[in-house]
Amino acid sequence: MSHSLSPVELIRRKRDGEILSDDTIQGFIQAYTAGEVPDYQMSAFLMAVFLKGMTVEETRALTLAMLHSGAVIDFSDIPGFKVDKHSTGGVGDKTSLVLAPVVAAAGVAVPMISGRGLGHTGGTLDKLESIPGFRTDLTLDDFRRLVSTIGVGLIGQTPEIAPADKKLYALRDVTGTVESLPLITASIMSKKLAEGIDALVLDVKCGNGAFMKTFPNAQALADSLKATGEAMGKRVTALITDMNQPLGWAVGNALEVIEAQQVIRGELLTGRFAELSIDLSAHMILLGGVTDTLEAAREKVLETIRSGAALEKWKEIIAAQGGDPACAENDAKLPTATKEAVVVAASDGFVTHIETEAVGMAGVVLGAGRLTLDSVIDPSVGFKIEVELGAEVKKGDALVRIAFNRDQTLPEVKARLERAFTIGLEKPGE
Repeated sequence: MSHSLSPVELIRRKRDGEILSDDTIQGFIQAYTAGEVPDYQMSAFLMAVFLKGMTVEETRALTLAMLHSGAVIDFSDIPGFKVDKHSTGGVGDKTSLVLAPVVAAAGVAVPMISGRGLGHTGGTLDKLESIPGFRTDLTLDDFRRLVSTIGVGLIGQTPEIAPADKKLYALRDVTGTVESLPLITASIMSKKLAEGIDALVLDVKCGNGAFMKTFPNAQALADSLKATGEAMGKRVTALITDMNQPLGWAVGNALEVIEAQQVIRGELLTGRFAELSIDLSAHMILLGGVTDTLEAAREKVLETIRSGAALEKWKEIIAAQGGDPACAENDAKLPTATKEAVVVAASDGFVTHIETEAVGMAGVVLGAGRLTLDSVIDPSVGFKIEVELGAEVKKGDALVRIAFNRDQTLPEVKARLERAFTIGLEKPGE
């Protein structure tokens, strides 16, 4: 190892709450990535960080070390600010599908490296791959070419990007050290900054369907991500958004593409999903320097949608990545489930609670998500959510329409959804 501390001494110091130098952290991560530090010592270090925390400076050093464990893309030859968005994940969160074409159509370069869904949260790659022919498994050279030619590229994480994070992520999962702010921050930011971006909009989800269930926890994560990004010289905006109910009407891959396309085509500009998509796009455009105010950026978003520029950019993205651009205007060309079932309200009243994570897990059982990285997804299945929190319903009214193919999954899916929606006599908040 290139630094002067032995792994044992470094672990002891962090265990005792000492602050580690940049060089010490850098050398330790380098040695681990190279296989010179065994998993059991890294596990001890992760637990020490979990228990004792890290300063902003230590978190920045850890992020830098993980970032430079692999390739860092250089887009400096492309004029203007390169801007991306990161969401901490939730149910029905398909905002990336809107942001990419809208923001690129407004003149901001959008390099976007996304993930797959795991557990109750959906993944952008799975949604994109429900478009026939659409490829996300592109090389970094392909990615560079896309961003330089059409202003946007949507790919999955390649082996060259932050290999230290891949090793650490798997280890955190099995050592009870996932919920550590410095470790979460370094994981997210090392991958995002490897994209070669200048600015980042963070969408930190909060609520029963989010990783961060409470507002103080979501705020702490947002602050940590923002402080680390800014310490590394990036422009960062952090929003905390609600995940106490699914985002929009669609849950499931092809269905979520349809809802995103309704916004891109200008058919759906109201409601929680459309409004958040417009808001996030505006923040990206503002960070990208196209406008001087958020209000002007919001107008720019609406202009790109209403003029058809966003739709044209979406078709260009689909075609450039091997998909059928006709899908952008004809939703029927996307995978469609063969059967529909309905979950109805058992009584009159108001929707007082939606257990969002349970809705996401019902989608996994249905085949719309994955429990393991090897699970096979059915892109056509999912849910059409008919009610929002606070909605008044009558007995027998539809709460959720289930688009499905396999009869054997239906009873469990329906049971999970019935438990996820609570109908009460009083409207929430009154």
